[in-house]
Amino acid sequence: MAFKLAPSILAADFNHLADAVHLVNQSQSDWLHLDVMDGRFVPNISFGFPVIKAIKKESALPLDVHLMIVEPERYIERFAEAGADIITVHYEACPNLHRTIYQIREAGPMAGVALNPHSNTLLLDDVLEDLDMVLVMSVNPGFGGQKFIYRAINKIQQLKKVRTERNLNFLIEVDGGVGHQNAQALLQAGADVLVAGSSVFKTDDPIRSIARFKEIKANNVFL
Repeated sequence: MAFKLAPSILAADFNHLADAVHLVNQSQSDWLHLDVMDGRFVPNISFGFPVIKAIKKESALPLDVHLMIVEPERYIERFAEAGADIITVHYEACPNLHRTIYQIREAGPMAGVALNPHSNTLLLDDVLEDLDMVLVMSVNPGFGGQKFIYRAINKIQQLKKVRTERNLNFLIEVDGGVGHQNAQALLQAGADVLVAGSSVFKTDDPIRSIARFKEIKANNVFL
């Protein structure tokens, strides 16, 4: 299966947000990744429903909405209404995770769960059958442009092994410090979705950067 690339709009120039969305539309990207931060679960605040609704109007791609917030269960329906096609919540923020997963599914989007760098993949053992995606954080959540934590590769390998052994279908997404220099290792480990922020929007030629990621697929080196 070819991997998906999801540029993270958090790294774009917010003075020209519509232009950034149009750029991604015109590229070889598969999804558009949106990081929602509340200043409580993570030490940063990004954007909420009005911005997501505005992006939805401009985006030709599915919106991959990553909720870095406390009590996400309070807002699932509103994020779905705003245009989220995939909603990912954090294991660390959900005391009733199974209930929250089914709340996402009932609202319509695909359901994902993210794991912070310190959280073991075994924590999701009892809900993997219920998930469409597991997001492995390869940086501490809250800010873009951080250094990649290579321990994430082991976690991706563990998830791929469990997925094969149990004949499950969830996607494995990786977010944080993803660039051309480590994409090969991530795909070899078993990643299905790469979230790329600075390595797309902080370059001189974002379209070319996206194409370089997708060339990995075309070369069939890692699949």
